Amino acid sequence: MRKLRVGIFMGGNSVEREVSFNSGRTVYDHLNPQLYCPVPIFQTPCGALYLIAWKFMHRGKIADFEHRLSAESQRIAWSQLHEHIDIMFVSAHGAYGEDGRLQAMLTLLGIPYTGSKIYASALCMDKQEQKEVIRAHNIAVPHGIVYRPTTCATLTIEQLKHDLVTHKLALPLVAKPIFGGSSLGVHRITDIHDLLPAINAASTLTVPAQSVVVEEQLQGMEFSCSLLYDYANNQWMPLSLTEVVPHTTTGFLCYDQKYMPGSAIKYTPARCSAAVTNAIHATCIKLLTIMHVQTMARIDGFYTTDERIVIIDVNPVCGMDPASFLFREAAQLGLTHRAVINHIIATELHAYGMYNHIEMHKENMHTFQARKRVAVICGGTTHEREISLASGRNVIYKLPTDRYEVIPLFMASDTRLYHIDYQLLIKNRTAEIEAALTPAQLVNIDELPAVADFVFIALHGGCGENGILQGTLEMLAIPYNGSGVLTSARCMDKYITNTYLHNAGFDVPAAYRVTIADYQANAQVVCAQIMHQLAFPLIVKPHDDGCSTMVYKVSSLAELHEAIATIALDGKAYALVEEYLMGMELTIGCLGNDTVTVLPPTMVMRSDAILTVHEKFLPGAGENQTPAPLDAAATLFVQETIKDVYRTLNCRGYARIDCFYQSADISPTGAQRLVVLEINTLPGLTPATCLFHQAAEIGMRPAELLSTIIDLGFAEHAHTKQTITAQKPVTLAAITDIPQKQQ
Repeated sequence: MRKLRVGIFMGGNSVEREVSFNSGRTVYDHLNPQLYCPVPIFQTPCGALYLIAWKFMHRGKIADFEHRLSAESQRIAWSQLHEHIDIMFVSAHGAYGEDGRLQAMLTLLGIPYTGSKIYASALCMDKQEQKEVIRAHNIAVPHGIVYRPTTCATLTIEQLKHDLVTHKLALPLVAKPIFGGSSLGVHRITDIHDLLPAINAASTLTVPAQSVVVEEQLQGMEFSCSLLYDYANNQWMPLSLTEVVPHTTTGFLCYDQKYMPGSAIKYTPARCSAAVTNAIHATCIKLLTIMHVQTMARIDGFYTTDERIVIIDVNPVCGMDPASFLFREAAQLGLTHRAVINHIIATELHAYGMYNHIEMHKENMHTFQARKRVAVICGGTTHEREISLASGRNVIYKLPTDRYEVIPLFMASDTRLYHIDYQLLIKNRTAEIEAALTPAQLVNIDELPAVADFVFIALHGGCGENGILQGTLEMLAIPYNGSGVLTSARCMDKYITNTYLHNAGFDVPAAYRVTIADYQANAQVVCAQIMHQLAFPLIVKPHDDGCSTMVYKVSSLAELHEAIATIALDGKAYALVEEYLMGMELTIGCLGNDTVTVLPPTMVMRSDAILTVHEKFLPGAGENQTPAPLDAAATLFVQETIKDVYRTLNCRGYARIDCFYQSADISPTGAQRLVVLEINTLPGLTPATCLFHQAAEIGMRPAELLSTIIDLGFAEHAHTKQTITAQKPVTLAAITDIPQKQQ
């Protein structure tokens, strides 16, 4: 049997690319040669992938060999990864490596990889987002202020002083970028006059500029805690705790002290009691569960002088410098570098099960150029694929042909993309289209930059809406419509979203998330737990589906069992049980990035307890009243609340938010309230969708609405430069008009 080929992904365009190369080299050096064949894969800042020659692996700096890559290493495309590797060991750090984008690309390609998946990766990369989640679970984090990039550019010393007083912050302080690691862009401030330059330096560390957090510098024992997942016993295994002694000059563990041999002072195990160590370990394990981290992690924090555990950062990809925290702490348990690295790989192989290699086809194509080429992707792999086809078809038909060259792409059930012509686009069902596809129509994912200037995602649910495609397109530097990786991943999970909104102060339905495995093990106990928290009637639905798929109103235990069992049969991991709400059901569209326009609300009419998929999409079957019959004050209340929800979740471009409005006479609080049901980051765009109704109320035609969505996508990704080119340029025909019937 041949050895398993382990790709080692390193480099990239992050400011941490040198650290990434260092980590990748360690993995390369310590893979078990009897089990694995290492395949080092280096990504340049412009996105090109190379099977890097082994002779470059031990250079001290990327600049030492980068200029020789094209002549002495093999360039490959993303879609060719299957030909070279069986699993990817992610040794990338920072943006495009550990923030969910690379994870999304690998997920779409069906390539197993090490570490956390999309949601946890995106969440952990954003220091402010992770802080909000941690704080919501009653775990301490530093007090601080977040300054957006536009604010950083105009901030004055007077405003800073005012903000510090308002937020009760005193020197010394720490300023750091929201995204990133390796202590890059981090500043310790002991003089108020140094704070403004530090904020500007942290914000402009990357292009585009990013938000900056200014927070208290904690006093006490700084610690680092690495953890590995023990798949044999199905539990986290905390390694020995490390105590960090900051250098007297910098006051914190800076980049040089992290990576310069012998520079930093560390104690492993930490010089604290067993009780403190156990408490930190318990907190870290709780954190990883809350944040859905998988396989490995490193958590940084403080055990303060007033005996609190305060979390600074959660890192889902551990640095793998030979002297890193991970290896230091593992060594205390008798684990070698090789044992740690091979344990990580074994954990992933166990989680993925048997991996079947899929050969990707290669086609000969030619260059196609147009000023604004919009590829519209429809179809997909979910229960909503038929709605996606209808949405995509409608977008293709309605986009103004004087502004765009429209290229229809169909996502098949295996997630591969195919260029389809009008004859296929007009088919009634996705199964008909898929049955007619040929290899000549295949468009490899990494060819997209040569195909389109913009991708319009008309997929619903699954990999189209949960961050996978979003992260993939960002890896390819292609602008797209809708929200980014973290917002998409979060909003796809109704339970995670509503928990987040509840913690932010919004009204959401009372709910219970059923783990299907627990239900199948002991259904009676699970149902008893549900009824302890909720009362009939109830709504039962999947936590991650749309279009009214498998949504049930239940009024008895028998109906509850039947609904959960049906969701289980579909292979879902969870079922969501919610209270049945009374009031006016609304659906409300929003447009915008930083400036948000809330469209007039629509009142949803239904014939029974549940709005059916037929009422949503079958012409003439459903009824919606736009604008909703609300008075001016209630309408303003609804729209302002929806705007706050949109901004809180960092939605971009557009979205549709479903909710219930309860007037004061039916609200359990005695005051009017808006109860948020779910956020659709890629709402349906079928011919009769409510978004078109609502846009029409403010004088916006469908074509203008779609063009606005595209313009917002371009604006959101204005910093994106399509420097990545396909190895084989392609020629695809565009639909520029609706063909006339043949005479």
